[in-house]
Amino acid sequence: MRVATWMTHLQHDWDSPLWRHWLDGLVDGRTLVRYDERGSGLSDRDVSRFSVDAWVEDLEAVVDAAGLERFSLLGLSNAGAVAIAYAVRHPERVSHLVLCGSFAQGRLRRDPSSRARAEAEALLALIRVGWGQANPAFRRAFTTLFVPDAGQAQMEWFDELQRISASPETAALMRLAREEVDVSDLLDQVVTPTLVLHAQDDAAVPFEQGRGLASAIPGARFVPMEGRNHVLLEDEPAWQIFLRELRGFLPTRPSDTEAADDLLTPREVEVLRCVAAGLSNAAIARQLFVSTRTVERHMGNMYGKLGLEGKSGRAAIAARAASLIDDDPGN
Repeated sequence: MRVATWMTHLQHDWDSPLWRHWLDGLVDGRTLVRYDERGSGLSDRDVSRFSVDAWVEDLEAVVDAAGLERFSLLGLSNAGAVAIAYAVRHPERVSHLVLCGSFAQGRLRRDPSSRARAEAEALLALIRVGWGQANPAFRRAFTTLFVPDAGQAQMEWFDELQRISASPETAALMRLAREEVDVSDLLDQVVTPTLVLHAQDDAAVPFEQGRGLASAIPGARFVPMEGRNHVLLEDEPAWQIFLRELRGFLPTRPSDTEAADDLLTPREVEVLRCVAAGLSNAAIARQLFVSTRTVERHMGNMYGKLGLEGKSGRAAIAARAASLIDDDPGN
């Protein structure tokens, strides 16, 4: 599960020279669930409440709607604070926590000085004045802050993403809320295995914020990466380091029956038994007193957990179910 961040768009990110390699890398060997943050992308634009609590509520809603029982959680940038808050609130659901370019305290929380407030107000003014204009001059300030080493085409795409992702007023509210984030009191309550990565010269979020997260979260592993891009680019060494560390940290798909069966919830095991009996999704729904949509959701979860898909996936699940029943001493 990738926690939503500022400046994303579910549809346009697939064509993005900045985000497409992230999507390809994250779906390699696993199922990826993502969503647009409230007020941006394809999510409801008519909102005004922005806070860690509000963002956690959105994450809770997406997790429940997707029918996820236990999953790894990825928090990039501000989404790291949301991921931390969710992991503390729901430790039984988060198996692994990955934080990249993240922080526990927003700019005005970690530095309440008059200079920091003046800088924050200047950035907010840039958003309100130039975010929605056709001329990207105002938005280019954020582009160079987030991806200073991007090529011209990448910078132009990021300029445009800012314009289409949110309205000027909403973008300002979202930015201001980020300045006030503070989850520092939650860090020592994280019990989930945690991996923290941070670019050493990140211009958007100071390197010390990443190192501070790792030192305060019990047992967390910290990986510094060379570079200054807040959004890692495909052709920079830091991206390969991120992929290597991610693959080494997250669990691989099970290769044997016992390991796979351990991933399934009791309800999914019930669905398995019905599949083994040759029942259709509609028949399973009637037998378990649930909706057909709920059965389809459980089947989708099992596809992801067992690394299966399509018609062959259902046949493989049926074989798995038959094996489960054969091995059950109660039968």
